[in-house]
Amino acid sequence: MQTAALRRPRSLTAGLVQALGDRVRDGRWPPGSKLPTEGAIMEEFGVSRTVVREAISRLQAARVVETRHGVGTFVLGQGEGSTFRIDPQQVATLQDVIGVLELRIGMETESAALAAMRRTPENLAAIRAALEAVAAAIREGRDGAGPDFQFHLEVARATQNARFAELMTTLGGTMIPRARLDQAQPATAEREAYLRRVNAEHENILQAIERQDAEGARAAMRTHLANSKERRQRAAGSAPR
Repeated sequence: MQTAALRRPRSLTAGLVQALGDRVRDGRWPPGSKLPTEGAIMEEFGVSRTVVREAISRLQAARVVETRHGVGTFVLGQGEGSTFRIDPQQVATLQDVIGVLELRIGMETESAALAAMRRTPENLAAIRAALEAVAAAIREGRDGAGPDFQFHLEVARATQNARFAELMTTLGGTMIPRARLDQAQPATAEREAYLRRVNAEHENILQAIERQDAEGARAAMRTHLANSKERRQRAAGSAPR
């Protein structure tokens, strides 16, 4: 799925910095990976070479990427922009994952309610695109952790309160439980059914946001995250993690 052109012309550079940074934070571009060429980024996001170079410059200043002349631009890490961060090493056990889910229940239920009250047509389109990307990943036998994170990030952005999105991006892909604990699990019919149930819960959240039902969105998000917590605990059973 091709990324849509960045929307607000007045802040093309800031928008591109956010979009590229998201790919680092949610794990699509891990440390050490090489960024696409300037031309590829220009084509995907519909921006000029000047915008791309300015965005890369800002990411370099934030220590997110580094450019090696004659070789390319590479990811260093998530940068220095946040004092609060949950690194992948901190989400290594079931108890760690439960802790993150409890944090998310507190934050994202209110995020969903605010999104329902404040969302724009553009927000709805971005949330829907992320949900459809999860569905596509499931059809292709992938777990869809990346677009799952994007779905929750777009809900946070729909609050029109940048602090919600900033906190979500500091959590990054580690906030999706299966991104850490299910990496070795093979694709099975049972697993696909599980992922479809998860995405049906996403659909319930989106529907409440679409109809501007703040209480419904809050309840749908709480149900989704509480179910995630319960699924984790049930899957673990009595086995140590």
